[in-house]
Amino acid sequence: MTEVNQEQAAPTPAADTGSRNLVMRAATALVLAPLAIGIAYAGGWAWAALATAVAVGLYIEWLSVVGAIGDRRVAAAGSVALLLGGAALALGQGALCILVTVAGLVAVAALNAERRGWSVLGYGYAAAALIASVLVRLDPNDGFAALILVLLVVWVTDIGGYFAGRSIGGPKLWPRVSPKKTWAGAFGGFFGSLIVASGFAAFGIGKWLPLLTLAALLSVVSQLGDLFESAVKRRFGVKDSSHIIPGHGGLLDRLDGYVAAIVVAALFGVMRGALDGAGRGLMVW
Repeated sequence: MTEVNQEQAAPTPAADTGSRNLVMRAATALVLAPLAIGIAYAGGWAWAALATAVAVGLYIEWLSVVGAIGDRRVAAAGSVALLLGGAALALGQGALCILVTVAGLVAVAALNAERRGWSVLGYGYAAAALIASVLVRLDPNDGFAALILVLLVVWVTDIGGYFAGRSIGGPKLWPRVSPKKTWAGAFGGFFGSLIVASGFAAFGIGKWLPLLTLAALLSVVSQLGDLFESAVKRRFGVKDSSHIIPGHGGLLDRLDGYVAAIVVAALFGVMRGALDGAGRGLMVW
């Protein structure tokens, strides 16, 4: 009887691995999150440089996932275009950024025959993430608050979904695409985003109803972005986009929800506040 109880008390290898992975994820987040917030606060060329570096990383990982990384011309053409586009944004040259981005799109499409559609989609994905990230932060008055709102909604949606999914379990959200995600996790992340919006409103950074609506929208979009990336990886039989971030996999794995959320936030902000006022469009009602 004693031996049986000891065996039951001993953690399984899977549980051990899960615990170590959780600790690694938490440690990495504690380092990267403050760094990202600090650079976001600095804004300007520092944020544009980070957004550019991330966009290039997203593009390279995408090519790796879809099996197009072997054509160095495609990787180089898209990467150079993203670098030049990011430099143009840092210098405040929006029109030049669009011109360079379109030229990069044409080059990627012209150079790749085998995986042309997937390569073009990956380039557009990375370019959209770059441009949207800079546009939301561009507003000197409300850009930082808007960007932090997006970041926190995405992070809390992810964290809330993880813990709600593990503790509650229940029916799977879309098992064919993402076997581990549950409806409980989806709702847990969603309600977490509402708490973030409520915190902003409580401190007078925006109005209650618009912020709750915006946070709800971005949380749903973030989760859809996560599912989209999972679907792409499953389509090509890939588990992680890379192992560049300890405990989190690759940039695509970590930023799939952010990319979807920041692009929607930028589109919404620009519609309400113009190209140089996306932050104001999101935060001022």
